Amino acid sequence: MSSIKDGTMIILSSPSGAGKTTLVKKISGIKNYIISISHTTRHPRTNEIDGKDYIFVNDNQFEKLIKKDEFLEYAEVFKNFYGSSKIKVIENLQKGKDVIFDIDWQGAEQIKKKQLKYNLITFFIIPPSRKELFDRLLNRDMNDKSIAMERMKQFDKDLLHWKNYDFAVINDDLDRCYNEIINLIESKKNNTKLSYNK
Repeated sequence: MSSIKDGTMIILSSPSGAGKTTLVKKISGIKNYIISISHTTRHPRTNEIDGKDYIFVNDNQFEKLIKKDEFLEYAEVFKNFYGSSKIKVIENLQKGKDVIFDIDWQGAEQIKKKQLKYNLITFFIIPPSRKELFDRLLNRDMNDKSIAMERMKQFDKDLLHWKNYDFAVINDDLDRCYNEIINLIESKKNNTKLSYNK
């Protein structure tokens, strides 16, 4: 059972390009919210900073971390590995910080199965349409159509998992989606009910 002073774990998952990373960063601007920074074997994008956006490691380093049981969860996504540091997450929760995870459905399932003593709230972010998602992916990956197409192939598979989350939220407008998530978090933490249709 979580103590009153412990923080809450908040997971945001989505198909690639639906906007979860932008939402996670926006939520982290609120006092007491902190991002769980994942390790990844993926190469950094041009705007990403090591230690801030991700902790970038090679395959061997990641394998060693798995063997040492350093991860709360880890998964392979688009031929790269991602993992959340167990020690860092638990340290922040014990300090009363609310920890936000930017992870896919595989990682979310692993965390749920661990049945940790901390409160957990899960969100699945859905893009407004397939066309909008494709346009976002093209824009993000500098008009690389092959990368966008690869991620679109995974879209339908990822979308099947929304029912396993506490809430599914459509990201058709960033500010509206952000406000909906914050209201749902506060409602769940305070055990109050908002009108919500899943």
